[in-house]
Amino acid sequence: MFTLAEVAATVRDYVDLPTILVAMSTCLLSYLYLQRHRNLPPGPWAWPVLGNIPYLASKAPAFGPDVLYELSQKHGDVMSLWIARELHIVVSGYQTIRDVLVRRAEDFSSRKVPAVVVDARGDGTSTKATKGVLFAEYGPDWRQQRRFALKTLRDFGVGKRSLEGKICEEAAAISQELVAKDGQPFYIKHLMQDSVSNIICSIVFGKRFEFGDPEFLWLIEVLNDNVDVRPAEDLLANIHPVLRHLPFGSPEQRKLAKSTSKLQTYCRGQIETHRETFDPNDIRDFIDAFLLEQRHAGGDQTQNGFTDKQLQEIIMDLFLAGTETTATTMCWALLYMLLYPDIQEKVHGEIDSVLGQAVPSYSHRDKMPYTTATLAEVQRINSAVPLGVPHSPSRKATLKGYTIPADVSILSNIWSVHMDPQLFPEPRTFNPDRFLDQDGNFVKHEALIPFSVGPRVCLGEQLARMELFLLYVSLMQRFTFQLPEGAPTPSSVGNMTALINMPHPFDLCAVSRG
Repeated sequence: MFTLAEVAATVRDYVDLPTILVAMSTCLLSYLYLQRHRNLPPGPWAWPVLGNIPYLASKAPAFGPDVLYELSQKHGDVMSLWIARELHIVVSGYQTIRDVLVRRAEDFSSRKVPAVVVDARGDGTSTKATKGVLFAEYGPDWRQQRRFALKTLRDFGVGKRSLEGKICEEAAAISQELVAKDGQPFYIKHLMQDSVSNIICSIVFGKRFEFGDPEFLWLIEVLNDNVDVRPAEDLLANIHPVLRHLPFGSPEQRKLAKSTSKLQTYCRGQIETHRETFDPNDIRDFIDAFLLEQRHAGGDQTQNGFTDKQLQEIIMDLFLAGTETTATTMCWALLYMLLYPDIQEKVHGEIDSVLGQAVPSYSHRDKMPYTTATLAEVQRINSAVPLGVPHSPSRKATLKGYTIPADVSILSNIWSVHMDPQLFPEPRTFNPDRFLDQDGNFVKHEALIPFSVGPRVCLGEQLARMELFLLYVSLMQRFTFQLPEGAPTPSSVGNMTALINMPHPFDLCAVSRG
């Protein structure tokens, strides 16, 4: 711990009088900003300048989805929340979320991109990122790029049997690593990240990496640095954007900028390598498909949207949105197998009766209702992205009689849906049977929305569903997962980064089933 004198000395070293005046001015402007809107949805009382940060930071886990769920019970399905100067509208409840994201999609499907992301990925001139798909502003350019991305993913096997082989290849690679562990305790998260990233590499780059490849290890490390950003630990940047540029800097912003720059450079190198070997008669992967579209479009690439910058950003979107969420969900699935060995035994029994030692196929999910229900329950009880990717109004709007300004973020409180006892009785109990009918058949529940809903539903939903089923079944077919002897029971309470609800690190033992 630093003493008060040491803190004061550090401040004197780095902060001069003009800097203090700028900080005080921006804090005053932030306070005035908090007062400028009228007819906002209700919400918890907000401090001047800091907004609701002190309240949220006082909760455990800090900024966890349960905190917003509890607040929504008090303030309603449409609620105001201030993260310092930034206004967020939290939308809770299944019907309200559907009203906002589906019925009124034209009003609420844009993006307000965090300033640190704009600084890292854009040119820093606008709070609306116009590149890529994940952060693109809602409109015709976004529709064009999303259609292209979905079509290209389908062309390279997403939703088809042609991709199953690649996923099962990764499952076999993980299995080899688990066998080598010989039943000893270890943390499986890194292997999951390797596997899921390799599947995306196969689609985007046309190749997979060996798990120990130095280039691959570097790529995974950069992806982790880009995802593991915790705004709650960087209060200065939240209080006002100008404070990100103070001499003592912003640790989270510097970390994100550095990792983003590395990833952008890597993607540009892959694009150039593909361009040098490009053959329009042999489209090998996503990059080749984009380069072919560039040729077909012709003319000024800045006008048709198929620029190298756009391709670079889409590649990043595919990795950032597709790796951590799926790997995290797989970790949750295995954690619940440790916590509920009786459920694990039922899954084993169903896999043995349907597959034996045969290689699984995505089509087997229709014959494996209990296994499918178990994965559904994992995604319900601990969604990887419990607040969705923030939306923003396309224009100033009203919602349930309240004014929704055009420059706010909208958080879809998916957690509130999955924890609604009216939709899912005893929601905090892990119970796959809730997704089975009286005959033991799997029953889809319309309120299970781990990938969100509406036009901006997760781009990689179909890919993620295939990965989860095939990886999970392949591992459960070959191994029994157990807690290490004497180890504490892992917590089922998540650990939130910027968007991802991760389990706290835990060790397990993978015992071969023979």
